[in-house]
Amino acid sequence: MKLLLTHLLPLLYIAPILLAVAFLTLVERKILGYAQHRKGPNVIGPFGLLQPIADGVKLFIKEPVRPSTSSQILFILAPTLALTLAMVMWTPFPLPIPYSNLNLSILFILAISSLTVYTILGSGWASNSKYALIGALRAVAQTVSYEVTLALIVLCTVFLAGGFTLSSFSDSQEFAWFVLPLWPLFFMWFVSTLAETNRAPFDLTEGESELVSGFNVEYAGGPFALFFLAEYANILMMNTLSTIIFLGPHTLSLIISTLDLMTKASILSIIFLWIRASYPRFRYDQLMHLVWKNFLPLTLAFTIFFISMPTSLHLNPPLP
Repeated sequence: MKLLLTHLLPLLYIAPILLAVAFLTLVERKILGYAQHRKGPNVIGPFGLLQPIADGVKLFIKEPVRPSTSSQILFILAPTLALTLAMVMWTPFPLPIPYSNLNLSILFILAISSLTVYTILGSGWASNSKYALIGALRAVAQTVSYEVTLALIVLCTVFLAGGFTLSSFSDSQEFAWFVLPLWPLFFMWFVSTLAETNRAPFDLTEGESELVSGFNVEYAGGPFALFFLAEYANILMMNTLSTIIFLGPHTLSLIISTLDLMTKASILSIIFLWIRASYPRFRYDQLMHLVWKNFLPLTLAFTIFFISMPTSLHLNPPLP
């Protein structure tokens, strides 16, 4: 019985995340539809509710085409690793109890998210296509650039929270959310998460007009679905992390805190979709100028300010 529970527990943790990812795609298509004065999916099931399941079944029963000149093993390994890393990143999240309660959970999330770069680069290189490789290189440059500002913003919030665990952020925001004193950092964080997850208006890796869909141009069927699931799982993960860091959920009870966390994360995810419906794509030089000439100097200045703050001003100073 204990062995069965050991194998079932990860599945019980992963299944709701994949279900949320499936219905996030439906919500996105509905929002984009109404933004463009059309209905969106409304045929499969009542109000189109079964559309994500139909899409998933269609993708996974299609033949996974592999280019004859591609690197066969890496071509399949890249999407599998992308989804695996996307699922592993959820382990320290309190939903309502973390699967693994890590002392340095923030560093763990940053470290695993930086590894996703290798899946994109591996898929672009293994495809043996010039368009896929250019898309992968652009994705790597974009992701690495915005990870710098994300890490510095997290460091500023860690100084206030007094710890690297996600629970320390909830405890520190019992009386006031961090978004109130740190609103400039929150806006930079939110824009950086858009860029980190390759979402519009920063979806330069999928520039259809010049890159023919980017790094995943040679993928079809199941492997393409794995990339798709990983991308949307990362969107939900980033918005849940934004909620924990800046919009700390209540700690009254497990049920209330979980509902509070999921409601705020859902609102942030809907804002992601709303931005896609509203803004055109940036040029690549604008993308790089934004992070290196605007966000990086500001976040460095904030980091130096928080380092120079007296320890007595920290909301939850660490024990000596």
